[in-house]
Amino acid sequence: MNLIIIGISLYYKMMVNPTDKYLKLDTMKNLVNFKTLILAFGMFSGLVAAQKINSSNVKTTVSGTSTLHEWSMTSTSGSFSGNVSGNAIQDITYKMGSKTLKSGKGPMDANAYKAIQADKYPNITFTAASVNMGKGTMTGKLTVTNVTKTITFPVNVTKNGNSYTVWGQTSIKMTDYGITPPAFMMNTVKTGNEITITVNAVAN
Repeated sequence: MNLIIIGISLYYKMMVNPTDKYLKLDTMKNLVNFKTLILAFGMFSGLVAAQKINSSNVKTTVSGTSTLHEWSMTSTSGSFSGNVSGNAIQDITYKMGSKTLKSGKGPMDANAYKAIQADKYPNITFTAASVNMGKGTMTGKLTVTNVTKTITFPVNVTKNGNSYTVWGQTSIKMTDYGITPPAFMMNTVKTGNEITITVNAVAN
């Protein structure tokens, strides 16, 4: 408000004395400085408004079916980051190590790592331009193995104090990412092609 009053005052001085060239020149210089101040203030406000957040807790669950039973693998390692600006989180990046997914069954884990070529492609990543607070959808690029696809899925973004919780869930087909669904026990037990990925990230 004070900046607006200063600007009006400078403009008024120039208008009431239009023939005073010295006053006019001095006032114009002040107006230029005033515009520079406004620009700097706007840039500073933008910098202050943006808040960088990083994950303090990320849980990822991958679940699916097989000809024998349903299954799931869980990772409590991973990273999530973004920039909070107004009512949105921007520049979102998620990364999880493929071998941090665990089922609690060694042979199953080994088959899963082989299927997704975890030694060659050690990370699963996702990036998105932005997501709004509350319930909605998020669109971004998911990379599994060496395949990247654009996906859209439901999310829920909530704020608690200085922390932000981002929950999202999507279903994909393994074959879309160049993965052959694993088989067990001499191919007598086969994994379904569709899997569900659920991520819950807490960042501050």
